Amino acid sequence: MTVGDIAALIAAIALCVLVALLAVPLLKLSRVLDEARLTVRDVGHNSVPILQELKGTVVATNEELAKLSLVTDDVSKASGHATVVTENAAQMSTLFAATLGGPLVKTAAFSYGIRKAFQGRKKK
Repeated sequence: MTVGDIAALIAAIALCVLVALLAVPLLKLSRVLDEARLTVRDVGHNSVPILQELKGTVVATNEELAKLSLVTDDVSKASGHATVVTENAAQMSTLFAATLGGPLVKTAAFSYGIRKAFQGRKKK
């Protein structure tokens, strides 16, 4: 055997040792990747029922929001009607004050003056 053959034999043995040393971490890595694959598959299988339940919840929530929208529209209409009634009452109050307020005050002042006049005569 020549020096080149011995060097090649040492290199081959070193390569075999290197492959043996790297095989253990690679095997462990393959187990980790298998577990990760199984975990991802389980998450996929378990998330489907959760997503279906979530879809049902979203549909029910949308139905309730539609009902709430109807109620809000009705409240808005009622508020508009209440505003109209309030404006009409204010206008009626203004009309009453304008038509009856002046004469009513004059009548009250006149009757007060007559009472004072009669009370003044009775004292004398």
